[in-house]
Amino acid sequence: MGVSLRSIAEHAGVSLATVSNVVNGYRPVAEATRRRVQRAIDELGYTPNLSARHLRRGRTGLIALAIPELTNPYFAELAEIAIREAAALGYTLVVESTDAVRDTELALLGGSRRNVVDGLILSPVRIGRAEVLARRSALPLVLIGEGVTDVRHDHIAIDNVAASREAVAHLIALGRHRIAFIGAHGHDDRQSAQLRLDGYRQALAAAGLAARPELIAVTDRFGRADGHAAMRALLAHAEPPDAVFAYNDLIAIGAMRAALDAGRRIPHDIAVVGIDDIEEGRYTSPSLTSIAPDKAAIARLAVRRLVDRIEQRPVRPPYDVQPPFTMVVRQSTAGDDATGPTVDLHAPAPVEDLG
Repeated sequence: MGVSLRSIAEHAGVSLATVSNVVNGYRPVAEATRRRVQRAIDELGYTPNLSARHLRRGRTGLIALAIPELTNPYFAELAEIAIREAAALGYTLVVESTDAVRDTELALLGGSRRNVVDGLILSPVRIGRAEVLARRSALPLVLIGEGVTDVRHDHIAIDNVAASREAVAHLIALGRHRIAFIGAHGHDDRQSAQLRLDGYRQALAAAGLAARPELIAVTDRFGRADGHAAMRALLAHAEPPDAVFAYNDLIAIGAMRAALDAGRRIPHDIAVVGIDDIEEGRYTSPSLTSIAPDKAAIARLAVRRLVDRIEQRPVRPPYDVQPPFTMVVRQSTAGDDATGPTVDLHAPAPVEDLG
């Protein structure tokens, strides 16, 4: 037979109500009392029945994370952190791929999973501010990524304009002047691409360089094949680029492969910077310089804020928060001189300070 809350109360010398408040997080408990109850829980080996707890509250105990691509390492790394954070808070996180399809994003936004999950973390690509503002579903929602801003929902994303400026400024400081951008989009529905393009243009303007249209490559998606095809086209120009800033690491990796296949040396002939700092980029040859978002902060903040909304805890109004980012300089810009240190651009703050 399992350990009861009454047994814990007797062991800790507190009331049953106090134990219930500690275990269920109903209301604040004095720190000294909380520690005494926790000691009793540990000593008696109490394990809460999370399923029963959620059922008593009319919940499933499940939360969803909807991302554009399961195969994108950035989202895989983000999901892994979010799964662990959800488990620590007593929830099970399920991951769903939208495949960047507008109708799928709209369905999720409208509450298509409301009878299955207690809340949703969504990384939108094809929907915009108007669709989110028109939302009628009461399912708790947290937005991550750059797709939608200023929408009366919690929104967590790095400052993409600032991150892109830093990446391009790094290339300019190396003496590069024909800097290409790979990953622009032909439509208005990839807000993150537009923000990164804005940062690219701002950095060039600040250095007195023109943003040359022939060096801005449009891609339909954001994978290795897209970067490879775009780089091949750029290399065919009479004046090919001497540097590339890519929309993400996958595009950057594809672009490097195309450059190497064409006999170009990296970074001697072409320097390359990406965004996301996925693990794969650390082991490419040459290794990839990349802007590194604080993925842990993004995932943990998203899960914590969603759980706060689900459990109707007193929390601040919906907010936009911009977790920090850093730039990791590797061989794709520094050559053999790269030592792997992180260039601290926006120093990471504790998650608690952000959220």
